[in-house]
Amino acid sequence: MAEATSPAHRAAVIGPQTRLECKICWTVYDPALGDEVWQIPPGTPFTALPPHWSCPNCSAVQQDFLVLDA
Repeated sequence: MAEATSPAHRAAVIGPQTRLECKICWTVYDPALGDEVWQIPPGTPFTALPPHWSCPNCSAVQQDFLVLDA
């Protein structure tokens, strides 16, 4: 089960249009919208966010985001 949560597996399932949800406050990161708070332009995939990016609502780290089913 550890393989399913490894960074390599996570990167493989997160595509350029994949939406993710913060598991703490349920804020959704949608690449089509970007992030106004962090000044991330629309069209930026989750995997292209800067390493210091965190949830604009609760400051959760990127690892606290879960892939949303389509």
